[in-house]
Amino acid sequence: MLTVNGIDVCYGDLQVLWDVTIEVRDKEILVLIGANGAGKSTTIKTISSLVTPTKGSIEFDGTRIDTLPPHDIIQLGIVHVPEGRRLFPEMSVEENLITGSFYGQAKIKRYETMKHVYELFPRLEERRKQMAGTLSGGEQQMVAVGRGMMSLPKLLMFDEPSLGLAPILVQDIFSMIKRINEEEGVTILLVEQNVTQTLKMCHRAYALENGRIVLEGSGKDLMNDEHVREAYLGI
Repeated sequence: MLTVNGIDVCYGDLQVLWDVTIEVRDKEILVLIGANGAGKSTTIKTISSLVTPTKGSIEFDGTRIDTLPPHDIIQLGIVHVPEGRRLFPEMSVEENLITGSFYGQAKIKRYETMKHVYELFPRLEERRKQMAGTLSGGEQQMVAVGRGMMSLPKLLMFDEPSLGLAPILVQDIFSMIKRINEEEGVTILLVEQNVTQTLKMCHRAYALENGRIVLEGSGKDLMNDEHVREAYLGI
């Protein structure tokens, strides 16, 4: 479905990714794990065309996309749910959802999709006229995910979706992601520091360290890897 082929990425003179190659397969949950500053967020920002690689290429369904602008990436079906949710706090829940549906089929099917989002997240329908900035952290994350769903994603990328949430809500977020994958058939690329949770739920995973891929395999394989257990699980 998506292939990242040997990309290098720099911020000015600072190189942050070296020869990163990953493959995301149709309808799977793929996880990128790694410490802060390892390059996880930069990888998905590059896929979203928010950052341009200095070397390598990215292909989606056989089409090269690393030279396309971000709005074209969205129209192809690649949707990015950013770290920190990035909602419009003084706009209502419904208005925030609408901002995810300004292109192509997403605009045509806007209200059909919104009805489905409310079926997935009934709490959002209850709060549809409430200002997004007044919601709890968990509710705001639901809005961010719902906004992503409004774009009719084939590939939905999450950047640290559990960040800043109370521990009791973290499991709800992971259950929600798994449900979107299994029930909606949406492929998931997940960046997350909660390594134990993500490796348990994913199909495959890559480990990034200092901007380089150092391990790949099934979630179970990485859970049992001695380096992962020592570096990320504290075992």
